[in-house]
Amino acid sequence: MNVKTPNAIDGYVGARIRMRRQLLGMSQERLAEQIGVTFQQVQKYEKGINRIGASRLQRIADVLHTSPSFFFEQENSEPLTLQGLDLPANSDPVAEFLQTKEGLVLNRAFLKIADRNIRETIIALVKAMAQAESSGVTLGAPVADITFPLGE
Repeated sequence: MNVKTPNAIDGYVGARIRMRRQLLGMSQERLAEQIGVTFQQVQKYEKGINRIGASRLQRIADVLHTSPSFFFEQENSEPLTLQGLDLPANSDPVAEFLQTKEGLVLNRAFLKIADRNIRETIIALVKAMAQAESSGVTLGAPVADITFPLGE
């Protein structure tokens, strides 16, 4: 019995589609409707089970308000390579975080900040907090004492 194994690049592209779709708050059903396929087909694209043709990828990019190259980018906008893509599904901590409620809320709010300087300041702040935490420095009030709304 020959079981179809997703290609690593197809899986990566699918994960990027899923991440972008979720950042926009779009359902699989809505994306499917916009590109003229079933939501099951979108599920297969996102899992890397089915490959996406060039014209369909262009349509997906249009619907998700991005360029087709977005789906092939790695860190620092490097072109996609096979190196490191043989990891099991959901092994990318960034993709996993973006699928959480906190990840989605944080990214949606961040995208609403138009001022580049403010965005860069927030990035620097978060990096400093992460570095302090990894060094064992206590940053202040316990998280339980601070209440922030997660939804909008």
